[in-house]
Amino acid sequence: MISKLETAAHPETLRRVAIEPVSRVEGHGKVTILLDENNQVQQVRLHIVEFRGFEKFIEGRPYWEVPVMVQRLCGICPVSHNLAASKALDLIVGAKQITPTAEKVRRLMHYGQILQSHALHLYHLCSPDLLFGFDSDVALRNIVGIVQRYPDAAKRGILLRKYGQEVIRITSGKRVHGTGSIPGGINKSLSIEERNVLKKDIDEIVAWGLQSVQMVKDLHGQHPALYDNFGSFRSSMMSLAGQGGALDFYGGTLRVRDAAGALLFDGVDDQQYESLIEEEVKAWTYMKFPYLKSIGSENGWYRVGPLSRIQNCDFIGTALAERERLEFISYSDGPMHAPLGYHWTRMIELLHAAEVIRELLDDPDLLGQDLVVKGERGYEGVGVIEAPRGTLIHHYQVDDHDLVTMCNLIVSTTHNNQAMNEAIRTVARQYLSGNQITEGLLNHVEVAIRAFDPCLSCATHALGKMPLIAELVDAEGRLVHSLTRE
Repeated sequence: MISKLETAAHPETLRRVAIEPVSRVEGHGKVTILLDENNQVQQVRLHIVEFRGFEKFIEGRPYWEVPVMVQRLCGICPVSHNLAASKALDLIVGAKQITPTAEKVRRLMHYGQILQSHALHLYHLCSPDLLFGFDSDVALRNIVGIVQRYPDAAKRGILLRKYGQEVIRITSGKRVHGTGSIPGGINKSLSIEERNVLKKDIDEIVAWGLQSVQMVKDLHGQHPALYDNFGSFRSSMMSLAGQGGALDFYGGTLRVRDAAGALLFDGVDDQQYESLIEEEVKAWTYMKFPYLKSIGSENGWYRVGPLSRIQNCDFIGTALAERERLEFISYSDGPMHAPLGYHWTRMIELLHAAEVIRELLDDPDLLGQDLVVKGERGYEGVGVIEAPRGTLIHHYQVDDHDLVTMCNLIVSTTHNNQAMNEAIRTVARQYLSGNQITEGLLNHVEVAIRAFDPCLSCATHALGKMPLIAELVDAEGRLVHSLTRE
C-alpha cells in the first residue's frame, strides 16, 4: 500500500491548475494540481467544496422522521440512506428481526436502486469517455453524443434505469424520496398487479444486464494496456459479506482484504464498526478520511464499492453473475486495482441485481401483510448496507424523549476519499507530468474520479472542528468584518 498524499514543500512557488467543477458526478468538487517550472506534478488533491451538515441537524429530531429526512442527502441514491437509517432504527424500536415480507420488500427496493444507479453511472456519466475516448471532442463527449452514435446502448441504459426506478416507485411509493421503509419494517407490500407489472419486463432486463457486462468486457479486451494500468494503485478492500461469504448488498458482516487479497478482518459485526474504523479531517476538504484503526491513518485507508465487493466475496448467489464474476477473477493475476475495473464489476452487480429481482418477484412473501415488528425499546443502533457506491454506515443514539442525540454517517464516497486522491495523483503523474496541459489531459483526471461513481453530496459531513472563514462585505465589495475559526 502506498502512503498518503505528500504536501508540496513550497506551494507558493508552484503553478496551480484547477478542475472546477468536476463534471459528470453527483455533487460539487474540484481538483487542484500543483506543477513546477518543468510541468512536473508536485501535488494533486480532490476538494469537496459543499457542506450539508446532516449529522448535526438530525440531532433533536424524532427518530421516526430520520429515514425520510436523511434520504434528502441525495436524489440518486435516496433508497440507500432510507434503508440504512431504517436498519439502524429497527434496533431502537426493538425489531431485532423484521418480518419476511418486510425484509424481502426492502431487498427488492434496494436491488432496484442498485440496478438504476449502476445503469445511470455507466451509460449516462461514463460511456462518453469509454466509447469516444478520454481525449475526444468535448462537444461530442456527452450523453447526446452517445444517443447519436450508439443509439442501442443509449436506449439500453435509459430503459434499465427506468425499470429500476419503477421497482423503487412500487416498493417505496415514489421514484425519488419514497417512504416505504420505516423503523421496524415497511408501510406497504406489493399487490398482485404491481408484481405482475414488474414481472412483465424482467427477462429483458436480465438480458440487457448481460449485454452491459459484455460491452465493458469488450472494452477491456480492446484496450488491455489502458484498462489494466490507468491510475492503478494498490489498496485494501472493504465490504459486507453475506452468509457463507456471498455477495450481499443488504446485510452481512464487515470483511477487509489487503492489497494482495489476503483477509485482514472477517465477520466483524456491523454494530461494532467503530472497533474497525476511525476517521480524520483535513483542512482542505469537507470530506472525512476513514482508516483501519489497527493499521493507522498513514497506511490504513482502503477502497469500497463494486471493485472491492466482487473481489471480496466468495461467490455470487445467482448463476449468470457468478459466471461473470469467475471470468473477472481469472482475468488478472491477483486482485485488480485499476480504477477502470470498477466499470466491469459494476455491470456484474447490475446483472446480479436483475437476477435477484427476478427471483424475488416469484416469492409470495412480497404480497404478505405482516409488515412491522416492535419489541423492547433501544437507545442506539447502527445500520450498514452496500449502497451502489460502496459500504454505507448510519449510526444513531436516541434519548428517552425519542429524540436523536447523535448521528454519524460514513458514506461510500467517504470511504473512497483517500483512494480517489491516490487515483488522480497516479493519473496526473502518468499523463500530465512534463506535458502541455490540455482539456483532454485534464479529463483523464476526471475519468479516474468518475470510475468510483462518487456522490459528493452524500459525503459532506464534518467531524470535530473544521477551519471556517466568514467575511462580511459591503455593496462595493469592501471587507467590513471577518471571523476565522482554525
